[in-house]
Amino acid sequence: MPALESLIDTASDAFQANAAAMQAELDEIAGIEALKAAAQEKARPLFEKRGKLLPKERLALVLDPGTPFLELASLAGYKMYDDKDGSGAGGSIAGIGYVGGKRCLVIVSNSAVKGGTVAPSGLWKSLRLQNIALENKLPVVGLMEGGGANLNHVSDMFVEGARGFANQARLSAAGIPQITVVHGSSTAGGAYQPGLSDYVIMVRGRSKVFLAGPPLLKAATGEIANDEELGGAELHAEVTGTAEYLAEDDADGIRYAREIMARLPWPGQAIPERSFELPLYSPDELIGIVPAEAKTPYDVREVIARVCDGSDFLDFKNDYDNQTVCGHASIEGHTIGIIGNNGPITPKGATKAAQFVQLCDQAGIPLLFLHNTTGFMVGKQSEADGVVKHGSKLIQAVTNARVPRISIHIGGSYGAGNYAMCGRGVDPRFVFSWPNVKTAVMGGAQAGMVLKIVGMEKAKRQGLEPDMAALEKMEAATAHQMDACSTALYGTARLWDDGIIDPRDTRRVLAYLLDICRDADSRETRPNTFGVARF
Repeated sequence: MPALESLIDTASDAFQANAAAMQAELDEIAGIEALKAAAQEKARPLFEKRGKLLPKERLALVLDPGTPFLELASLAGYKMYDDKDGSGAGGSIAGIGYVGGKRCLVIVSNSAVKGGTVAPSGLWKSLRLQNIALENKLPVVGLMEGGGANLNHVSDMFVEGARGFANQARLSAAGIPQITVVHGSSTAGGAYQPGLSDYVIMVRGRSKVFLAGPPLLKAATGEIANDEELGGAELHAEVTGTAEYLAEDDADGIRYAREIMARLPWPGQAIPERSFELPLYSPDELIGIVPAEAKTPYDVREVIARVCDGSDFLDFKNDYDNQTVCGHASIEGHTIGIIGNNGPITPKGATKAAQFVQLCDQAGIPLLFLHNTTGFMVGKQSEADGVVKHGSKLIQAVTNARVPRISIHIGGSYGAGNYAMCGRGVDPRFVFSWPNVKTAVMGGAQAGMVLKIVGMEKAKRQGLEPDMAALEKMEAATAHQMDACSTALYGTARLWDDGIIDPRDTRRVLAYLLDICRDADSRETRPNTFGVARF
């Protein structure tokens, strides 16, 4: 394939300004991550007094040393509900890493912050994680301890909470093992997480698993009992049979989880080794490729040149439409089809991309979508050329493609262009964002102007003189609100993506995701009807 030639001058003032703007976005996220770490550290004395490890220490202990770990939804719930600074992380720390030589989904209750209680955003995160495990056939290792649902928001969670239980049952029935270590309290609905797991480890004198704790039990029935009598580790290991293994402390419980995972004959356990060429241009340059000013055009091939092996990219139908870029490439040896944006999606661009999607689906080639679009082209000519018809066919092709689809938001992702480029609502296998992205139905300025025009037309129909001062105030307020609700932080808090990544890590993240997808699609499990149950 022909190698792309970069036209970017990395020593230019424009590149340096772009890099500085992107770095400022990254610094903001780093500041939030620092607050999260500090919140855990604040709980250290209490954890040490109880002989427990902090959640981040449990995570480090369960993972195979020196192997990659990709954190997921690290800022879920940021500034939502009662989360002021993102320290809760949706009640858990989660990601994909290696345990006992096997790639797994690892979920660690963030019990050092607010007791690990879960708000609705935490439920959304949990459901997304379970979906990732099921779709990618990843064993689930859970290190659990928490206060369950946040009672201030339980009415927003109760009905949908059943999905978490149902997903655990489906994972087991699909032949995907779930291993849970209970490090502390796991009560009420939380008691069913170990109950629905395939392997359960409890810690002597620490684990507490019951439907009703002593206060609720006394209130409901008048019966008096202590934690150990109701649901201590020894009770569940020796009497109820809910626990298969009895550990002596946190580290011992994690040792059991690692040993179980190591003994399972789970395929695809080795970290693959492949030969491939490095890009001709450093991925580190991705920090300054996308202009800080969103309206400044650039060629998405400049991103592709720093992501793909050998910077090789075979353009597909570029002479037919050059605003939607399609082509074949490879990333760390994985063949892949790429669709990117150099402007709005025209009717021709939609037909071109739809054909390319179908060709990749026919050949079994995974698809990568690099979002930076204002949406579909509008106007009399575009409408006459069938933008609705052709755009619909593109959305149809993208939605129904059977190959793994991965989306990376690298700029704007507006309107139905977000759907056509395989945004969250179209269920890509994975979707990540750069910190500069904007995702919305339209830009704030456009939204404000639309409402202003509507207001003016309404006044004229009523025979009134438009109140321009009021309309301009509404225009400004709308623009501000829309822009505030389109940022990467706003979106990632609401699980519109699986996390925000540093642009310089894009190639490594994509290679890891493609490894996961390849393993999932080649792995055979041993499903059954109901999953594994205790009797």
